[in-house]
Amino acid sequence: MNIELMKSYFMTLLLTTTLSCATAKNDPLRFQAQGESKELAMPDGQTVKYTAYTGIRYVKNVEDTTYQTLNFFVPEGATQQAPILLRTYVGGYMAAKAKMPTATDATGRALQEGMCVCIPGSRGNNSVQGGRYTGKAPQGLLDLKAAVRYLRYNDKRMAGSAERIITDGTSAGGAMSALLGSTANHPDYESYLSRMGAAKARDNVYASVCYCPITDLDHADMAYEWLYMHQREDAEAVRPMARQFDQYINSLHLRHPKTGEQLTSENYLEYVKSWLMASAQRFVAEGGEIDDSLGFEFVMFFPPTPAARPGGPRYIRAKPQKTDIVADVDMERYLDYVVSRQPLKVTPAFDNLSSPECGVFGDAEGNPAHFTGSGLSAELQKRVRMMNPMNYIADPKAQKAQYWYIRHGAIDRDISFPIPVNLATKLMNEGRQVDFALPWNRAHRGDYNLDDLFRWIHSIL
Repeated sequence: MNIELMKSYFMTLLLTTTLSCATAKNDPLRFQAQGESKELAMPDGQTVKYTAYTGIRYVKNVEDTTYQTLNFFVPEGATQQAPILLRTYVGGYMAAKAKMPTATDATGRALQEGMCVCIPGSRGNNSVQGGRYTGKAPQGLLDLKAAVRYLRYNDKRMAGSAERIITDGTSAGGAMSALLGSTANHPDYESYLSRMGAAKARDNVYASVCYCPITDLDHADMAYEWLYMHQREDAEAVRPMARQFDQYINSLHLRHPKTGEQLTSENYLEYVKSWLMASAQRFVAEGGEIDDSLGFEFVMFFPPTPAARPGGPRYIRAKPQKTDIVADVDMERYLDYVVSRQPLKVTPAFDNLSSPECGVFGDAEGNPAHFTGSGLSAELQKRVRMMNPMNYIADPKAQKAQYWYIRHGAIDRDISFPIPVNLATKLMNEGRQVDFALPWNRAHRGDYNLDDLFRWIHSIL
């Protein structure tokens, strides 16, 4: 190579390197955060050491600096192969700030288990900037998608593997986790994410953890009255709404995951009961006792007939005894018990103008909006559709998480049992691996029984 060619080569190399450095410096989505060493005292007495990267902006066009940031935490010794737990603290479809990890929930346990943790903030019903409400649906979901894209965009620059992101959320956050797991990379969201300046990356996740997801909102009212109609003071008033749910069930074309039997309005109640009976069965197997007033029936057996009484041939038939095998449940008696623990929501439970759900479907001026029934604008119908994972589970344009952990407490009346049952069943019908249960005597909350959760996480990894 002559001198002139060598000069040309080195000038090109220098220019390329300079441009690359300038691009990196000017790229607001490039991970460059400075970490801070932290410690977290765990309930078992251990101390977890980790590095915290906080206040990271995950979109170029930040509209709300209070919420559109994420925090990222790397436990001591974690590599680029470590799984990432993405925990959202969305509740009531309200805004959620990026938080620090907590020793008593899944974030602290994940760090203790060697996982990286991402806690993104996101806008919601109550986020306001310049007098405008900026977090109306689907903005909160878009923020979370943008956070996933940020992790993927910076995968080689950050600890943890963006190919093994596990989302986790409770209530409306459980719905967000379900949406992240079911709607990834769908064209419906692309133009919104582009306008936000989200990273040019995918937003699919490895697994979704959903505690008591308040989801399928456009059918949640009818499902609620279908289940609790006879616990209402005026059952006849809500009967028409309950009957609509029969039609909805028939339209879903769900199949029993074990038998393949078509689930219809004729056999659907028995299917829901089977999940409740499984919950009771586990509770009894672990040493619990269920009061007869709750409506559960057990398999009975008759002990051997005792010997004849002295002085006469008369025999006494022994009394039947209860086994530990759950045979059936009187659903109305059990639902009476649920309602005795916490009163039912008003009618309608979700599409009433004082609900957070009507709030999140409202407008930029803060006015709530009905999201079911006739007369909805095309724009609102689209927004409602984008917030329901049931619309995307069978859609080939959406990339779905392969693994799901769905829990809904057996005394949780904040949304009716059919909503998480349908979500889990639809996913199973589409070939996803789903660990679903109605944990006994649990109310509306999340991140409980962390031993169970992390056993499952280790099993899918």
